[in-house]
Amino acid sequence: MAESAKTEQFVHENVTWKRLLDFFIQENSFLKTRLSEVVDKETDKSFIAQAEHFQTEFILKDEYIHDIERDIKDQEKTLKGVLIQKTLPDYKTCKKQEKLRNEISYLEKEFSHLKTQFNKYLLSLV
Repeated sequence: MAESAKTEQFVHENVTWKRLLDFFIQENSFLKTRLSEVVDKETDKSFIAQAEHFQTEFILKDEYIHDIERDIKDQEKTLKGVLIQKTLPDYKTCKKQEKLRNEISYLEKEFSHLKTQFNKYLLSLV
């Protein structure tokens, strides 16, 4: 039973991360929609340049999120095999899980920072 506890924890982390990534996708979509609404009302060149910067950042976040989603799906397949074989995750699987954990942590910080900067910028316009 002890062998499966670590794997089950990894599986739980992956499920949690997928829910978090879904939230980030929705939130990023909301931010892009908000940007679009503001762009429709503004024509100032410096604003447009800053809007393009944020649009680029939002697109990059989408790409990063989708990359992590692919990595999580790959890890889930690996973990499913480990559970079936009733063995401990190997070194490579543990390292992959640690890498995903670090990427999620980085994404959370970066996404929060981007959202804060975007909202501060919009406030500076009013």
